[in-house]
Amino acid sequence: MSDIFEITALSLQVSTIATLVSLLIGLPLGTWLALGSFRGRSFILSIVNTGMALPPVVVGLVVAMTLWRSGPLGSLRLIYTPWAIVIAQTIISAPVVIGLTAAALAALDPRLQQQFLGLGASRLQMIWHLWREARLPLLAALMAGFGSVISEVGASMMVGGNIRGQTRVLTTAIVLETSKGEFERALALSALLLVITYLINLALTWVQHKRGKGR
Repeated sequence: MSDIFEITALSLQVSTIATLVSLLIGLPLGTWLALGSFRGRSFILSIVNTGMALPPVVVGLVVAMTLWRSGPLGSLRLIYTPWAIVIAQTIISAPVVIGLTAAALAALDPRLQQQFLGLGASRLQMIWHLWREARLPLLAALMAGFGSVISEVGASMMVGGNIRGQTRVLTTAIVLETSKGEFERALALSALLLVITYLINLALTWVQHKRGKGR
């Protein structure tokens, strides 16, 4: 039983860190793409949209090659560590957050920018107010970003190695138990993963609806 708690805790830890890093990357970049007007914007948006459907195994392969001993970042010795999983999951989640953030802000009335600036707001204050206006779809971006990594298995397996007590998360543990023919244990872990995902999304949905009613 203790190993299940350990696996669950690690799953939540790496996925939460990856999602938070994705937000730190995705909110500014998504805002820049939504509000900016520059050459190559459509090309960058197309790359982001492609990244939203990036196969996790491809991400795992690229990260593994980069972090491998003979790779460019091999000296950091991050391969087969939880941080390798965080890196892979961040690459998976970040395009989702960037794309949904850009779409959410682009859907706002463009006159809001001029209105906030006309009232004396600085550009940073204007962006903050736009985030507040789009807070409900931005929460949806958070939910989508988290959902894209908590249930991910391919990249985590490739860069983490599924090492017991070190890098084994719920999804890789399910694959392992299935390969061993331990279907009851695999189903129990699957049910646990579904319950955790449901509870987290339920909490975020509650916050979303509460803020929506308070507008």
